[in-house]
Amino acid sequence: MSRVVTLVLVDPAGNPLGTLPPFEVEVPWWPDATAVVEGARAQHGLEITVLRLLGTEPGRRNGGRVTYLASTGTSANGAPPDLADHPLRAPWARPGGPEEILAWAGEWMAAIGRPVQRAEQQRTWNLSAIWRLDTPAGPAWLKVVPPFFAHEPAVLAWLRKAVPGRTPVPLVGAPGRVIMDRVAGDDRYDAGLDERVAALVDLVEIQVAALGSRDVLSAAGVPERGLADLKAAAADVVARRGGEASRRAAGEPPADALAALDALVDGLDDRFAAIRDCGVPMTLVHGDFHSGNLRGDVILDWGDSVLSHPAFDLLRAAEGLAPADADVMIGAWTREWRAAVPGCDPRRVVELLRPVAELRNAVMYAGFLDQIEPSEWPYHALDVLPPLLAAASLAGVPG
Repeated sequence: MSRVVTLVLVDPAGNPLGTLPPFEVEVPWWPDATAVVEGARAQHGLEITVLRLLGTEPGRRNGGRVTYLASTGTSANGAPPDLADHPLRAPWARPGGPEEILAWAGEWMAAIGRPVQRAEQQRTWNLSAIWRLDTPAGPAWLKVVPPFFAHEPAVLAWLRKAVPGRTPVPLVGAPGRVIMDRVAGDDRYDAGLDERVAALVDLVEIQVAALGSRDVLSAAGVPERGLADLKAAAADVVARRGGEASRRAAGEPPADALAALDALVDGLDDRFAAIRDCGVPMTLVHGDFHSGNLRGDVILDWGDSVLSHPAFDLLRAAEGLAPADADVMIGAWTREWRAAVPGCDPRRVVELLRPVAELRNAVMYAGFLDQIEPSEWPYHALDVLPPLLAAASLAGVPG
């Protein structure tokens, strides 16, 4: 699977320059900017910065024909589509935005004695923009995130002090933007079971360390996502039948699924009372804990982090695993929490939270869609309905 990329070009002030002929890149993932930047350079001799997504083939999550807005100093033939502004557009998706961000990074890196020799765009989409910054002391990574992830730099700063060596090292940080020292290795999407279990044990250690710092983390901007908050958000998403973007892309949830979801939401108070009785405390939750966010012993990507129930991270980590492997993960997690909180019942809380975790996934993706401009909806529009249907299928799990 590949992408056929069309680039609509503007200059750094936002003036239309034209459209490049389509070209193919082998990397199918829409947020990946590296292949697009290299393709424009190789096939058209242009240095570009990808700003944002403009269009995709309906019904796809990656690959296919993709159109991006990109900035450059060189003109091209063709006429661009409507480039009107949108209030939910990310700063890095606006003409001139990347230049401001890179200027900020350059000033701070020079101030700490690591002047930037070259900046290479790696990724851009509605959840982040990432550049590799080459310096005399080795590469660093610049990451910029939207307002709903703006607490990530503060979380990384706390993690560096509380659990050194387990997370990326922030060099410079401000709300919504952070420069991190490079983490060697590759993202471990194909990690084996032993590696996944070891990372899960490390995560529990981090979460136990965070138990005494909830007030500090909350004051730093980490969102509180307690069970009561989740009930209100889940009720809203179910009432909206997934939201406009989801309904357009994936269709309406079936009537029987909506009935099961209504019953599940109505029973959440009793289910949450049973969860609290299990004694596993609320703490710092990574929010997207899967093996692709691992490099060696380091856990990456804390933008989704919240203060909530740690079993959500376990259930995310176990998604897609064979049942026997998932049981190994659950067993390791259970042992760690029983050791950390004597008398708690982690095994029961996992079963109680299974349908709730699916509701939470639907809430998360619907929340992304609510906070991004419509041209970016294709990234997440097909992600709301599947967890809603999964939650409906699990609605009968005892509460």
